[in-house]
Amino acid sequence: MNTLLNSLTTELRRGTLTLAVLSQLKEPQYGYSLVQRLEKSGITIDQSTLYPLLRRLEKQELVTSSWDTTESRPRKYYILSDYGNKIFIQLKKEWEKTSQELYILLKGEEDDGTD
Repeated sequence: MNTLLNSLTTELRRGTLTLAVLSQLKEPQYGYSLVQRLEKSGITIDQSTLYPLLRRLEKQELVTSSWDTTESRPRKYYILSDYGNKIFIQLKKEWEKTSQELYILLKGEEDDGTD
């Protein structure tokens, strides 16, 4: 059961991680700062998940990246593109609609007394 639950939980989180990452890229963030911001909100993401996700978002033209070499350690910063911001707004609306619908369904499960 735990293996199945872990698999289903991972599947459920996969799409929400994209939305979570996009929500934090209105201002430039590098990988580690992004991990910290997400963790502060209770969302854990491994770097092995984050960096491929950022590369995919960049390939989809939702984010752009640039290197900051002014510090002793160069960092790659990511930020939403204009297109990415438009997509983020639409995804956010879809998430709010879907989560509200799901909340109503799940609340109904609690209220009807059946398991």
